[in-house]
Amino acid sequence: MNFLRRQLPLMVTFVMGIVFIAQYYIPHPASEELLTTVNKWLQIIGGFALILGVTSLFHQHAVKIRRKDPGWGYSFVLYAGMLGTIAVGLWVNGKESINGGMTVFGWIYSYTMVPLQGTMFAILAFFIASAAYRSFRARSREAAVLLIAAIIVMMGRVPLGEYLVPITGDITQWILNVLNASVRRAILIGVSLGAVALSLKIIFGMERSYLGGGKE
Repeated sequence: MNFLRRQLPLMVTFVMGIVFIAQYYIPHPASEELLTTVNKWLQIIGGFALILGVTSLFHQHAVKIRRKDPGWGYSFVLYAGMLGTIAVGLWVNGKESINGGMTVFGWIYSYTMVPLQGTMFAILAFFIASAAYRSFRARSREAAVLLIAAIIVMMGRVPLGEYLVPITGDITQWILNVLNASVRRAILIGVSLGAVALSLKIIFGMERSYLGGGKE
């Protein structure tokens, strides 16, 4: 029994990992059907995971309300927003407009969700500006190069800056399309190789943290 508890998940992981690695190299209808079936199961599992996450969220805020922790009044706002949106969405079958007219569900999204998102990103812009100011201090040669590149890119992306210094537009495009693209691709290659290495460690049982424990 202890053997099955420890080894069965590793065996399932190994078999499924090998199968889906081979699936990319076997252009057969049966292989494509298997991938389609597994994707459907992933959607079903994702639905249950969503339910679990919402339940956990409600539980955490219920505890916060019961204990009257600081800011517990906002938990009522969360409950009202989530339950109200779910009720309205079910009432109109998730449609944002009917016969060209906006539903209550669409109104909530357009006049509540969108302004809140805009407010959040507007506030985030100030944090980014503050972090950029601290990071772009020319304390070394590398920081000086970063500062100069940032100034050129900001001027090249703003119509006023490009109007004042026309050459910044061309330099900005070169920085974004050559320097930035090459670095981004190098990062993606490194991340991809790391993902492949981690996947192989999981498939061959060398990494078992996903089972709830460390390496054995």
